Amino acid sequence: MSKIDLAIRGGTVVTASDTFRADVGIADGRICLIADEVKGAAREIDARGLLVMPGGIDSHVHIAQPSGPGIVMADDFASATAAAAAGGNTLVMPFALQQRGQSLRGAVEAYRTKAEGECHVDASFHLIVSDPTPAVLGQELPALVKDGYTSFKVFMTYDDLVLDDRQLLEVFDLARRERALVMVHCEGYDAIRFMTERLERSGRTEPYGHALSRPEIVEREAAHRAISHAELVDLPMMIVHVSGREAMEQIRWAQRRGLKVLAETCPQYITLTADDLKGLDMEGAKYVCSPPPRDAESQKAIWEGIVQGVFQTFSSDHCPFRYEAADGKLNPKARSSFRWVPNGIPGVETRLPVLFSEGVSKGRISLQRFVELSATNHAKIYGLYPRKGSIGIGFDADIALWDPNRKETIRQEILHHGADYTPWEGFEVTGWPVMTLVRGEVVMEEGRIVGAKGHGGILQREVGSYAN
Repeated sequence: MSKIDLAIRGGTVVTASDTFRADVGIADGRICLIADEVKGAAREIDARGLLVMPGGIDSHVHIAQPSGPGIVMADDFASATAAAAAGGNTLVMPFALQQRGQSLRGAVEAYRTKAEGECHVDASFHLIVSDPTPAVLGQELPALVKDGYTSFKVFMTYDDLVLDDRQLLEVFDLARRERALVMVHCEGYDAIRFMTERLERSGRTEPYGHALSRPEIVEREAAHRAISHAELVDLPMMIVHVSGREAMEQIRWAQRRGLKVLAETCPQYITLTADDLKGLDMEGAKYVCSPPPRDAESQKAIWEGIVQGVFQTFSSDHCPFRYEAADGKLNPKARSSFRWVPNGIPGVETRLPVLFSEGVSKGRISLQRFVELSATNHAKIYGLYPRKGSIGIGFDADIALWDPNRKETIRQEILHHGADYTPWEGFEVTGWPVMTLVRGEVVMEEGRIVGAKGHGGILQREVGSYAN
């Protein structure tokens, strides 16, 4: 056996299928040995009393993304990946967004330039297709899939991103031919416009109007329409950021019929509610995201879907803006209507502590299910397995050490993201990541970022087993 660079000793190893006490040996950035005792390593980490789990994979984050005139996203790749590492994550998957009239290849190349040399953890890009021209569908997108960009997102709402039904079908049909996985943001564009204009006419322009303009019915209708289009062309599909029972039941209906529909949900849908958007003096703007948080009954429904397997992944949909900023939540137009409040909340650093505390610590899910939802399923679905997503011989040594009994209160002052607030201010959790390793190198220890910027790489991916 080659020289062992590092041994993680005395911890409890957790994978999606097992929990067992073992030492883990690492050489050349990969796991080379799992045994009762690993001896002779150049370095050792004492993991007694800790859980040794695969580093989290957050397959839905927005970083340094164009956000409209005068609006600037709060995170660049350096700050976002530092926050990811602090939250026990070892890989993030942001979106290279094609703006209308832009070459898709050009969008990817420009986005990669922003990321190179900046990342503390690994990254891999999805695409966002907003302008499916004949050149994009006939040349650029097939070539990009072959180059390792094997998943892309489409939107059923937003002025600058929405695709009509014919465009959706054309994109779905191409994805079927190229074996790419499509992620779909399901909200009905025309229904939202109708509701927004009606609310504005009646004077309901405060941030809470955002929740009123996007009731569950607009998510349910769009989810059913997306599922119907996917069934028509026999397309595997991921419906992202599902917020409540109505959309979830459409997905469960499709899954029970044998359709290839996957689903994702997020921390905001198990902890926040629409009432959070009612904060006085624009405080509610801190919680504006889409779909909006719902209510306690919706949280119960999401837990039902998590426990019963309707959801395969738990992502953050990290989309950070500063609150006290003219280029963020309190931009000059925001007080005139909720429609001008930047849409999104920070969450990459708090995703896993929230899920661990609300799920594992409260007895709702097992440790194995936590690993599935936080890492393994992401790797399998998006073409990173068996390199990423588990602890096994030959896997990258992407590992998070967790203290399952540690109690923490989430507060802005201890976080690393670029936003100036957290929606979970004062939220108490049990279970906390104390160390994160990316390919065998410690990048976070006790909340301090100790890894060098640039250690994280930009990864191309295979076609995922699900889309294949």
